[in-house]
Amino acid sequence: MTETIPAITEIIRRCTSFLITTHESPDGDAIGSSLGLASFLRAIGKDVCVHYKDPVPDLYAFLPGSDAVCAHIPGRDFDAAFVLDIGERRRAGEEFCSFSRCGTVINLDHHLTCETFGDVNLIDCQAAATGVLVHRVMAHYGYAVDRQTALCLYVSIITDTGSFRYSNANREAFSIAGEMIEAGVNAWDVAEQLYENQPQKRLELLARCLPTLEVFAGGQAASVTVTLDMYAVTGADADLTDGFVNYPRSIRGVEVAIFYRQLSENRWKVGFRSKGKVNVAAFSRAMGGGGHHNAAGCTIDGTLDEVRDTVRAIVESSL
Repeated sequence: MTETIPAITEIIRRCTSFLITTHESPDGDAIGSSLGLASFLRAIGKDVCVHYKDPVPDLYAFLPGSDAVCAHIPGRDFDAAFVLDIGERRRAGEEFCSFSRCGTVINLDHHLTCETFGDVNLIDCQAAATGVLVHRVMAHYGYAVDRQTALCLYVSIITDTGSFRYSNANREAFSIAGEMIEAGVNAWDVAEQLYENQPQKRLELLARCLPTLEVFAGGQAASVTVTLDMYAVTGADADLTDGFVNYPRSIRGVEVAIFYRQLSENRWKVGFRSKGKVNVAAFSRAMGGGGHHNAAGCTIDGTLDEVRDTVRAIVESSL
């Protein structure tokens, strides 16, 4: 790993144009790390295009550069591509996976289960967020972080550590966050944007989600569910479900929380969260997914009852 970062900074010095992408349904780390990297590269005079398969959620629209994210990759050549926080290459979407007009592919990630598909792979599951890896690259390059870049990286870290509540909130994460505040980030402004700025329909959706609470495995596991019908009634969408899984996880005695989110009639996204004792990435891998020790997910086909039965059997056998 110590040799990988110098290799990446050399690519940055040598190349002129960069394509940056991340995973579908981008979260705070995906958006913060990619926009932070883009801000850094533009500040040193590089030509940068950021592409996401899915739109930036309204929650993160306050981040600099969010309005310049491309829904489609321009039909031109790029010297290099950065792929961030993705776990599996396919999660970048078909358009990126079939795009062949970029040179060196650099993979930055902190998932436990991460494909080494890049020409250069910087993967560290001990990093609190992919934004931490971006910071390491910038620090080796010798870049003095400006406020715009700092804001993006701060959001990357604060969201992936659950506002420093999760077990991945290590000394490096706190240190970088402090550095970002010194660079001009206002911690309260960020907290207000992320946690005190909810649309009404999110709470209306949550009000329908919470009655689906199920506790099982002797009180060690709990789940909640959001269906397409709930979206239709409230006018909310999947972007507004971020953090719903934390409600079952907050129950005393629960070690594993599960969030079922309906994608189509017989297709479900299943998110897992752990308080630290249980490796939920193992659950996810068993069902074709991946993730971190404390946060993972997969997609399963079937009725809700079928999906719940599959998940419960695996979780209960592991607990």
